[in-house]
Amino acid sequence: MTFTEWFLFFLFIQVIHFLGTWKLYTRAGRKAWEAAVPVYNAVVLMQIINRPKWWVILLFIPIVNLLMFPIIWVETCRSFGFNKRPNTILAILTLGLYIFYINYAIDAKHIENRSLKPRSPLGEWISSISFAIIAATLVHTYFMQPYTIPTSSLEKTLLVGDYLFVSKFHYGARVPMTTIAAPMAHDTVPLLGTKSFLSDDKNKNGLLNKLSLPYMRLPGFQKIKRNDIVVFSWPSDSLATMWGDNSGKFTYKPIDKRTNYVKRAVGVPGDSLEVREGYVFINGKRTVLPDRAKPQWLHIVDTNGEKFSQGAIARYNIREWGMQGDKYVLNLTDEEAALIAKNPIVKNIEKHLAPKGSYDKTIFPHDPRYAWSNDNFGPIYIPREGATVELNSKTIPFYEQIIRRYENNDLTIFGDDIYINGKKAKTYTFKQDYYWMMGDNRQRSLDARSWGYVPFDHVVGKPVMIWLSWDANAPNFLAKLGSIRWDRMFTTVGGSGKPVSYLWLVLLLIGGYIVSSFRKSKKKKA
Repeated sequence: MTFTEWFLFFLFIQVIHFLGTWKLYTRAGRKAWEAAVPVYNAVVLMQIINRPKWWVILLFIPIVNLLMFPIIWVETCRSFGFNKRPNTILAILTLGLYIFYINYAIDAKHIENRSLKPRSPLGEWISSISFAIIAATLVHTYFMQPYTIPTSSLEKTLLVGDYLFVSKFHYGARVPMTTIAAPMAHDTVPLLGTKSFLSDDKNKNGLLNKLSLPYMRLPGFQKIKRNDIVVFSWPSDSLATMWGDNSGKFTYKPIDKRTNYVKRAVGVPGDSLEVREGYVFINGKRTVLPDRAKPQWLHIVDTNGEKFSQGAIARYNIREWGMQGDKYVLNLTDEEAALIAKNPIVKNIEKHLAPKGSYDKTIFPHDPRYAWSNDNFGPIYIPREGATVELNSKTIPFYEQIIRRYENNDLTIFGDDIYINGKKAKTYTFKQDYYWMMGDNRQRSLDARSWGYVPFDHVVGKPVMIWLSWDANAPNFLAKLGSIRWDRMFTTVGGSGKPVSYLWLVLLLIGGYIVSSFRKSKKKKA
């Protein structure tokens, strides 16, 4: 829905609210017109139900308001004496329309100084859980989100089995677009495995999808810098054209419910990017990565049939390896390759790269005119908001998805003629910034080289800390506990030099909290 459509929908809800409550406002000693004034009517309602005025803010926060509306319906009923369990159930099941019955069919009296204490242990439990979920949803959506590393695309910088805290406020928290969804769940409900949101999967213009909010983002205090590690919504989630499949298969998925990926932003808006023999060049110069970054490539290691000892494998920090005949295939950084080359059993070591001019159809822009591979790619331009590019048969493969899918234009191509929204176009001006996201594990990373640009509206946040790290492939929970990497616990993701663990500080704070709580309970007993 557009902002205009949402405004009209908001006014419709205000009419419903007025028709269902104006008599209750008068019975509470207020004026009938106060039930009709948007926002002000919510402030007055908080006074009527004897609840804090700041609750009004929660009514306008997406997802959180899905939890708040039932609470307001129930509290309104109870403020007029309808506080039995059947009344609560009816208020929720009728989506608040039960209040119409109270408003018109019964001369209900307002209980001005009613007790706000839950009437049963179950009620107290539900109340506590509800507001705990609301608080957690606010933190999860707008401040900090836990996230796990499922793949090795940033291996040796971030490991499989690392659990991160991802900051939403560094780049500005993205306001949820999907308005009907389970709180704190991404695209699936934990344990149940079912979809966590309501949408029309096959139709972007379906009724449920029209209820989505337009893209909005709160102000951030930092821009994405080149080589920052970034969490983002995978642009190609549900799209079948990434590997050159132009069959048109497409399943609609809202931006904020697409699969989350974590990569390094090796290119930022306005950059010219090229990959030469596996190395990234920005604006013609080989990029300088942070010292914590560990770019690695597959190497063919010839030992003339001799085997590495387990001690050597541990010493060289070999995490991913296999065999090609009697030769080792090792995933190594340049430094590790140089170190292994000194081992007496190594006869030859060679970086395994696709030669320049090799065409890989899985590589963006999936066009035979561009014979590119993961190891030799580009150059390409990374679009910047407000920048204008020429459109022709040679450039359209790069910008087709941007124009059509990310910036929501009607794009039609007839031979060498390009039409945008029904008008012939020779140029295009970008509406937002784009980024080039790549993994450090250069040949084992599904990244921008496969799907292309990442729009800024897909950016989720910035990883700031590893709060847990263990072997994700351990066979059971006890084995995982035994595999905890204590040296990575509560270490920062950014910065330079060897990561420093702040686990001691966390344990100190937890210990202080326990001691303080124990002393308070002793004082109460005394």
